[in-house]
Amino acid sequence: MLKKYLHEKKVLIDENLELCLKELEYPLVISEGMKYSVLNGGKRIRPILLLTILELLEKDEKKGIPTAMAIEFIHSYSLVHDDLPALDNDDYRRGKLTTHKKFGEAEGILIGDALLTYAFGILADKNGFLEPDQIVKLVSLTSKYSGIQGMIGGQTVDIQSEGKKIDFETLKYIHENKTGKLLKLPIEAACIIGKADKKTEEILMRYAELIGLIFQIKDDILDVEGDFEKLGKPIGSDLESKKSTYPSIFGMNKSKEILFSVANEAKEIIRTNFSNETAQILIELANYMVVRES
Repeated sequence: MLKKYLHEKKVLIDENLELCLKELEYPLVISEGMKYSVLNGGKRIRPILLLTILELLEKDEKKGIPTAMAIEFIHSYSLVHDDLPALDNDDYRRGKLTTHKKFGEAEGILIGDALLTYAFGILADKNGFLEPDQIVKLVSLTSKYSGIQGMIGGQTVDIQSEGKKIDFETLKYIHENKTGKLLKLPIEAACIIGKADKKTEEILMRYAELIGLIFQIKDDILDVEGDFEKLGKPIGSDLESKKSTYPSIFGMNKSKEILFSVANEAKEIIRTNFSNETAQILIELANYMVVRES
C-alpha cells in the first residue's frame, strides 16, 4: 500500500514542480540548473508528508501543494549547496553529477540561491486560497526552520565539528536542526493549513521530531553500510570528513537499536491517537525510513 501511495503522491508533486519550473526561462543556465537540481529523481518525502498530514486531518490536499513545492525547492537548494567544494565536495547526487559539476561552481551557488528565493515567492504568490495570517505563519516558519534557527544552524555546527570529538548533545543539535527541522516543517505547515487543534498539533510535532531522527540515524548508517548504486552518492564521506555520527559515537549495533526504538515510538504515537486509513500510511512510512536503502 505504501509503495503505491508514495508513487501517486510523487507523481502529483512532480507534475506541479514541473509546471512551476516552466515559468522560468532566463538566464538559461539558472533555469536549466534549477530544473536539473529539482527534477532528478528525489523521493519527495517532505512534500508527501505535508499532503499526508492534511489527509490525516481530513482536509483538502490541494491547499497544501504550493507549500509542499516551496519546501521541496528549499530542500533541493540545500543539496546543491551541500555538494559544493567548500562543504561536502561531492561529485554525485542520486547517481548523477552534482549541480556544480554539471553547470560550474559559481553557477551552482547561484542556482541554489535561486531555488531558495523562488520558494518564498511560491509561498507568497501561490497560496491565494489560504487566509493572510496562514501565509504569514508559513513564511515565518519556513524562514525559521531553513535558517540559523534550523537547517543553516545545524549545518554550521556540523562543519565546525569536523575532525573533532563532540558530545552527544552537540550531535543531537546537529541532527535536530540540519535534517530534523526540514522534516518537521511540512508537518507543522500542514497543521497551519489544516487548522489543527493544539493537542493534535503537539502529537504530530512529536511524530515529526521522531521521523527526523529516524531519517538522520539511517543516513549515518547508510554512509557506512550503504551501496553507491542504490544511494546514488559516495559511501564513507562522513568518515573521510571525520564527522561524528551515531555509529562513530555508539557503534553500529547500538545505533541500530536506537533506530528501531525511535521508529517504534513514532508508530505508537500514531497508532494510539489516530485510526483512519491515513494513519496506517504514517506508520508504514516510519517502517520505510528504517529499511530504506537510499
